[in-house]
Amino acid sequence: MSHTTPVSDGAEPELKYFFVKRPVMAAVISIVITLLGLFALQRLPVNRYPQITPPSISVVAVYPGATAEDVALAVAAPIEQQLSGLDGLLYFQSANSSDGVMNLTVYFDISRDQDLAAVDVQNAIKLAEPQLPEEVRRNGISVTKAQSDILFLVSLFSDDPRYDEAYLTNYTKLNIEDELKRVPGVGNATLFGALGFAMNISVDPERLTQLGLTIGDVANAVREQSTTNPAGRLGREPSPVGTQFTIPVTTKGRLTSVEEFEDVILRASGDGSFVRLKDVATVALASQNYDQAARLDGKPTTFMLINLRNGSNALEVRELVGKRMDELAKAFPPGVEWMSPFDTTPFIEESIVEVVKTLAEAMLLVTLVVFLFLQSWRATLIPVLAVPVSVIGTFVGLLMLGFSVNVLTLFGLVLAIGIVVDDAIVVIENVERIMAEDKVSARVAADRAMGQVGGALVAIVLVLCAVFIPVAFLGGITGEMYKQFAVTIVLSVVISGIVALTLTPALCAMLLKESVDGHVADGKGFFGWFNRAFGRVTSRYTGAVSGILMRPRATLAIFAVILALTAVLFQRTAKAFIPPEDKGFFAIAVQLPDGASSHRTQAVVERIEEFLLKDPAVRHAAALVGLDALTFAAQTNSAIIFVNLKPWEERKSADLGIDAVVGRANGQLWAINEALAFGFNFPEIPGLGTTSGLEMHLQSRGGQPFPEFAKSVQSFVADANQLPVLAGVQTTFRADVPQLRVTVDREAAKARGIALTDIFQTMQASLSTLYINDFNLFGRTYRVQAEAQAEFRQRPEDIGRLHVRSASGEMVPLSGLTTTSFESGPSILSRFNGLTSAMITGVPAPGSSSGEMLDGVEKLIAEKYASQGIGFAYGGESFQERNSAGDSGLVFVLGLILVFLVLAAQYESWAIPFAVIFGIPFGVFGAYVGVWLRGLPSDIYFQVGLITVVGLAAKNAILIVEFATALRNRGMSITEAATEAARERFRPILMTSFAFILGVLPLAIASGAGAASRRSLGTGVFFGMLTATTVGIFFIPLFFGLIRRFSERGRAATQQEVA
Repeated sequence: MSHTTPVSDGAEPELKYFFVKRPVMAAVISIVITLLGLFALQRLPVNRYPQITPPSISVVAVYPGATAEDVALAVAAPIEQQLSGLDGLLYFQSANSSDGVMNLTVYFDISRDQDLAAVDVQNAIKLAEPQLPEEVRRNGISVTKAQSDILFLVSLFSDDPRYDEAYLTNYTKLNIEDELKRVPGVGNATLFGALGFAMNISVDPERLTQLGLTIGDVANAVREQSTTNPAGRLGREPSPVGTQFTIPVTTKGRLTSVEEFEDVILRASGDGSFVRLKDVATVALASQNYDQAARLDGKPTTFMLINLRNGSNALEVRELVGKRMDELAKAFPPGVEWMSPFDTTPFIEESIVEVVKTLAEAMLLVTLVVFLFLQSWRATLIPVLAVPVSVIGTFVGLLMLGFSVNVLTLFGLVLAIGIVVDDAIVVIENVERIMAEDKVSARVAADRAMGQVGGALVAIVLVLCAVFIPVAFLGGITGEMYKQFAVTIVLSVVISGIVALTLTPALCAMLLKESVDGHVADGKGFFGWFNRAFGRVTSRYTGAVSGILMRPRATLAIFAVILALTAVLFQRTAKAFIPPEDKGFFAIAVQLPDGASSHRTQAVVERIEEFLLKDPAVRHAAALVGLDALTFAAQTNSAIIFVNLKPWEERKSADLGIDAVVGRANGQLWAINEALAFGFNFPEIPGLGTTSGLEMHLQSRGGQPFPEFAKSVQSFVADANQLPVLAGVQTTFRADVPQLRVTVDREAAKARGIALTDIFQTMQASLSTLYINDFNLFGRTYRVQAEAQAEFRQRPEDIGRLHVRSASGEMVPLSGLTTTSFESGPSILSRFNGLTSAMITGVPAPGSSSGEMLDGVEKLIAEKYASQGIGFAYGGESFQERNSAGDSGLVFVLGLILVFLVLAAQYESWAIPFAVIFGIPFGVFGAYVGVWLRGLPSDIYFQVGLITVVGLAAKNAILIVEFATALRNRGMSITEAATEAARERFRPILMTSFAFILGVLPLAIASGAGAASRRSLGTGVFFGMLTATTVGIFFIPLFFGLIRRFSERGRAATQQEVA
């Protein structure tokens, strides 16, 4: 069959290509892919990020009355000793507070199943239990799957004074909590604070002493008289013949009302008189604990924290919870309302909407570029129909592989639009060229074109897959994030290859006009001018390529300079993990002087709320008073305030951005003398640590006393704040909290026959709360607890007024058995990986990256603190950033090797692939120049973009090398083949590359929610491909010429030797 057979010569030559002969079959394949993709899209969960938060297990134990040091050594240490060998363990940290509570969190690699991890932790605690204090075992140790990813808060509030925070808390507990837990997709719903019901027995120690009773007598009497007492059944089998009935026997069980508890008998005398509980104590149905309080916009409220279940659709869950709350609100008491003052879903929604907008903009820009080059709406319609099939079809693969629709997969689709349009353009451009040159019909031209470019299409698909497939083998969070991009792009590229081999040639055969004369230069109007200008550019380009082929040494010297500059830029570009975003919310940590009461803390929080609510960018301020912001331990001198900002469309000016708002807030917070307070951004990946930026744990590895370790910590904070790469370095570690030490005179106690446990139990029950047992109310179980009345636990001398009973029955005051002295110690004792630690937080200084920040603190520790026995470990984002260091380089190298091997197999040559590989450095150079010009760091998004640039720069080279190889095989000289291939492929390379470059332009100039990550990804890809296209295409023909000559000489020499 001759390539010059005209259309008019009679019968059309026999078509060889299957899908040109069977266009309906081609259309059916694409329609099926599209329908399946649309179906899959309906079923895919939607979230900002995939499930990349390390699974964590939370362990809570209570040791009533114990100090932070007691809890750390007696509770945390035995448990932590059993954790170190667990499978997939990353690290563990505990916060041991002076209210006797241990909060231990164990973090695992994301490859671990959270349920199995919880079983492992439970087994480790079982091994440690024999070493734990009896009171801790009695209170129970809770092990739960930690839900650190807070989706949003639900708040109940009322202006009616009858409905105070205690009422609202219990109303929520009884009527709302379980309802929300049953909503599909909700992982957990947790009430903040401990204002739930409790039967509080407030004992008068003086009255007890007068009657010769102790707090232990009270506890024993309540336990004896308020208990479940099953009695059995009358007439149960075996029974005598003729028994007519079986009747259950019931007895008085647990007491339920205040009056019943008041009537508990403590002592009965022979004369018939009784000492009852109401004679020595006040009994009230009150709250379990008053140390914590919730506030909304300056008013008391109650908060419920809603967590998302793994793999659920965040936006759908938010909507379902909202609907359920609206239904429940119909039964609220008059004047009680609900709202969500802190909500992370608008950021998720807005981020995804912005990326979808970018997708649409990319599609429009790609279409315009294609129309500009093809100059025919019929031709342009082909990629416009082909690209959506590839994009929509990708959702089928995502559903089958268990992925979600998230920012990362959508970024992958934005990149994929520019990539998959290339396949269609390569086919169309070749069909149009054959139609113009050979004067054949569209059907014949499509048939011949597929014979020419089919191999190149397969090579492009294989190379792009080869670049991205190595990413699938990376572990950890970084690997999971890379995987989202990689899988999305590979799926879309594979489907695009299928479409380019099936639908595109069929559409070309049907849609393209007959006898096209090519892009003629003598046409009129804009396209005529464009073609003439493009013709001149092509001539100059061809001339330049001919000149370069004549002067290889000068060109290779320029190439060497570009390689050297790339190496320099690689070294100089700052490293980072994930760019910080304006999420529409931030938090403020508040810490008063050690030992400050809850009343003082609330007063400071009120002042902060006042100026926050005046800020034009602030929508709501939700405060949790009595909670330490960084360790989440209960502390009366601490608070955390969640600040929700107005929507992004209302905050377009720079002074209303999150950085400006946090800056203004910090300016006013530093003016508060009564407290240390600072604003901080949340981690970019929800649940990954506490703050965005530095999360370092200084560790006491030399066993220093707490005061000495505290001095080292404060010294480190001061030194770190002097580093140019760091700003706002803080720690909440304190070892100088005023504490009252009680020393028991053991000889005196034993001489009077007093058990030491009686002394400690009396102090614990009087100054803390003694958990006695439980009672039932509204079908639920609540605590019965005893404590001394408030006036007997205010001053140090009140301890001496407490009494214990000796062996002879005498009531002995503790003043005769104990001495008291003030000393200082920690109010929260943190431990990290089993060592006493202090959490250090901070952010990179303006102009510095997180990588530079970590390098700075590590250098400081190595130079000054390591010799003092001070070590460090990272948590949260900092841990992941350091853990992932070097991963991208490995992926990059492996990708290049695979590209080389694929091309070697394709061309059956070890030499020719180097012509393609040598085209890649131009893209890498351009990407680094782009981030350097914009002052951006090399983060995960940039590195993913870099891998994309590698694939696309290789694709440009393939189009020239493939064509030049074919021409050389037909007998052209190497120089002619290289020059002709460059001329022929110039238009399709520019068309496909500029389609991609303009497709990612919206990413590079993004604004709004999630803009930082879009700019990071877009900048590298935009500049990388711009350089690879405008600079690299001059060098590739030379590389082909040199390598082909080298390879042919080697082959000739080998043949001569064989001969």
